[in-house]
Amino acid sequence: MNTNRSLIRRGAAVAAAATAALVLAACGSDGDSSAGHDGHASASPTAPASASAVQGQHNAADVAFAKGMIPHHRQAVEMADLASTRAASTDVKKLADEIKKAQGPEIKTLSGWLTSWGEQVPAEGAMDHSMHGAGGGMMTAEEMDKLKNSSGKAFDTAFMEMMIKHHEGAVAMAKTEKADGSFPDAKTMADAIITSQTAEITRMNTLLGKS
Repeated sequence: MNTNRSLIRRGAAVAAAATAALVLAACGSDGDSSAGHDGHASASPTAPASASAVQGQHNAADVAFAKGMIPHHRQAVEMADLASTRAASTDVKKLADEIKKAQGPEIKTLSGWLTSWGEQVPAEGAMDHSMHGAGGGMMTAEEMDKLKNSSGKAFDTAFMEMMIKHHEGAVAMAKTEKADGSFPDAKTMADAIITSQTAEITRMNTLLGKS
């Protein structure tokens, strides 16, 4: 009797196990049938991880570079805008146009980086000189007024002298980014700024008769 009971119990256990396996298999097939929805659900937890990986590519120096260079570039574009109606030299007008074409797109790129990093983009008109350390080559309100009130050769001279100072500040900021930053694209932009603006400084010094 004991042997029979043992066999019956074992048989029942096997049957229960088989039933459980069938239930699990059915659940699995249901999951597969809705793979589209489950795929999205299972993918969503990996999205933050991917975002974190992107965020991990930048550091505080990259953020400072972007936040500092945006208003810096904006002021350079504002200065360059004046040249079309105030400059006497075609060389100065050409240089101003090149500055606008180079720095306008960079402002958009820098703003895009800050947005993707969850950082605030400096507001239009934000000219916090303190953020650039030692001025960063930024013009004061008085200097900008002087430029706006100039025309002809006087404008050309004032524009180039101010833009040389402005460019020197940008080059210094870019060198800091190259040394301390970690975001590859920002470091690439910094390198381009150093190359192009150093060349423009040389060009302006030549036009001023200083080299």
